[in-house]
Amino acid sequence: MARVADLDSHIGRRLRLRDLHVFFTVVQSGSMAKAANQLRVTQPAVSQVIAALEHALGVTLLDRGPQGVEPTIYGRALLKGGAVAFDDLKQTIKEIEFLADPAAGDLRIGCPETVAAILPPIIESFSRRYPRVVLHVSDVVAPTLDLPQLRDRSLDVALVRITGAPSRHPLGDDLNVEVLCDDETVVVAGMESRWARRRKINLAELAGAEWILPPAPTTNSMVVMDAFRARGLDPPKISLVTFSVALRSNLLSSGRHLTVFPRSMMNLFAARMSLKVLPIKLPVREWPIVIATLKNRTLNPVTPLFVEHVRAGIKSWGSGNAP
Repeated sequence: MARVADLDSHIGRRLRLRDLHVFFTVVQSGSMAKAANQLRVTQPAVSQVIAALEHALGVTLLDRGPQGVEPTIYGRALLKGGAVAFDDLKQTIKEIEFLADPAAGDLRIGCPETVAAILPPIIESFSRRYPRVVLHVSDVVAPTLDLPQLRDRSLDVALVRITGAPSRHPLGDDLNVEVLCDDETVVVAGMESRWARRRKINLAELAGAEWILPPAPTTNSMVVMDAFRARGLDPPKISLVTFSVALRSNLLSSGRHLTVFPRSMMNLFAARMSLKVLPIKLPVREWPIVIATLKNRTLNPVTPLFVEHVRAGIKSWGSGNAP
């Protein structure tokens, strides 16, 4: 490929957004004919656009075969860079709309269920301030910074707990990651449980209790097992394995079961959920709540407003102002 001396001028003259859109459609559909049908143009018109792109860049973008077309290494590079350009343009248009009406918009938030459980006061505050902003909250897997939903822009921001410091998570190199606070695992029972009235409890007494735990690889589950091992005790009896906060908290109401939840969640809602944190000291692991956004990409303009509310909300909890 010949080097283009004046790249800015070359792009302005030879590469158009419409042509990139046609190229993306061809790649996604796998054939010129299907792309032409989706775009409601003729197949020769699509072929002409692809040929013009290849001529402008001086490389072959698509391999043609009896089964359709596939992008070459140059085509994949254009697909990746073009998608970023289109996405940034889309975010810029959103910013223009937001500047025209700063009290309206949409924000897509990802978080696991136990983090979503601490969001209500933050969402209440944010919604009172920006009543025409619609928040979309969806579940993501934790504790990790492997967040494809951020990278493909199906999410604007993610709130997750991770195991250890962000620097230990190489998958977060393309993310802005801010530690909001550290969290810890606590043992929880229902208010009707015989354990809820005890001021002192020996861990060995809980070995025969019916435990509800998240899956084994999670921090919440591992610290329980570590605590029993450290005391030379057999693993506790597990009656149910689930991530579900609603299922665990509802089963605790019978008084028969024990589980573990993050302290941040219990500080906010233990009384409202009729739950009691038991006086059991579990091993401490670094388990921060972090907020993550894409690095070096145009953000949804609502994102900084929400991030500021999250910071303020968590700071107020540390000051004893949690609801």
